[in-house]
Amino acid sequence: MMQICQDTYCNKHSLLNVMNRFIAAANNMDETIMVPSLLRDVPLDEQDEALVASDNNNEPTCPSKQRDMYEHYLLLKSLKNDMEWGLLKREMAGGASFLEMAVKQEEEQQVTSELNEGSSDLESQFHFHLSGLFGVLSKLTVQADHLTNRYKREIGGSSLLR
Repeated sequence: MMQICQDTYCNKHSLLNVMNRFIAAANNMDETIMVPSLLRDVPLDEQDEALVASDNNNEPTCPSKQRDMYEHYLLLKSLKNDMEWGLLKREMAGGASFLEMAVKQEEEQQVTSELNEGSSDLESQFHFHLSGLFGVLSKLTVQADHLTNRYKREIGGSSLLR
């Protein structure tokens, strides 16, 4: 049994490895960013910074869901907490995260789909969602690393970059 667990953790393509990388990146982000309020009003991308500076209304031409680095920091931290503690804890607290809303929407679509099709192919659904989860977790890991490095640059700690 122990050998199986060790092989799973060593496999760079395992779901557990991808999850652990995101959680580690989010923890590193949280440990590095000592003053999250410094992230307020800092555009998420350096390209957005140029758009904001050139825009007369001081509004980005392509607004995203996370308008600044601070909101993105809070989102990544919230998603990490949802992964570590599950959705049940948040439901008990009465709040709804982005992840919860997506899961509920997915469940509603799945129920509707199953009613229409009669029987579902669980294996293909599993592989579809697993593939999506790998993609999302990989992107979130990159974003957490990017946010951490960007924070270091913003506060002048570029010599601290990995």
